[in-house]
Amino acid sequence: MGFEPDGAMWRTLLDGCRAHKNVDLAMHAAEQILKLNPQDAGSYILLSNIYANAGRWDDVAGIRKVMNEKGIKKQPGCSWIEVGKQIHTFVLINEIKIQLESLIQRLVRAGYVPDLNFVLKDLEGEEQREDSLRYHSEKLAVVFGLMNLPKGQTIRIRKNLRICGDCHLFVKLATKLEKRTIVIRDPIRYHHFHDGACSCGDYW
Repeated sequence: MGFEPDGAMWRTLLDGCRAHKNVDLAMHAAEQILKLNPQDAGSYILLSNIYANAGRWDDVAGIRKVMNEKGIKKQPGCSWIEVGKQIHTFVLINEIKIQLESLIQRLVRAGYVPDLNFVLKDLEGEEQREDSLRYHSEKLAVVFGLMNLPKGQTIRIRKNLRICGDCHLFVKLATKLEKRTIVIRDPIRYHHFHDGACSCGDYW
């Protein structure tokens, strides 16, 4: 006796595609799920993660764009930990890193080259040195702002340490690529980034 697969069956298949890294079948399964439920944020996110694991950062960015256009929001993952009688909250770190990787790939194509002069650790190999710059807090904050603030709204960030030159270049290029104004306040001054330039004139 034949039957039509429902959303739960397609979702199980999609999850299996993640485990077995089958991108083509994942795309088909996600398409079927979204025919049944076009607002299924979980399936968009799962397919995005499958693309990310395959290094397909343009496809990750494409899914994020579709979700933004359709107004589909993911319930943020959140964890709490108590240390010294204080509750610390951590939200979306893995997703932020995935989106940061996507942005870095696009910035590299636009001319961004990590400035290894700002590596402050004794590391061997260019790849290790680039990785040490990758997750500076201001980069994570920029990506978090791009993910969560309405398009066109200025992103405002505070930083407890002076912004490094690599992050300064990263943010300049990001404002041009994303068509967004970003303001970073570090202990030295305000940096107003817009259209690939900074108010400090690259001197701070």
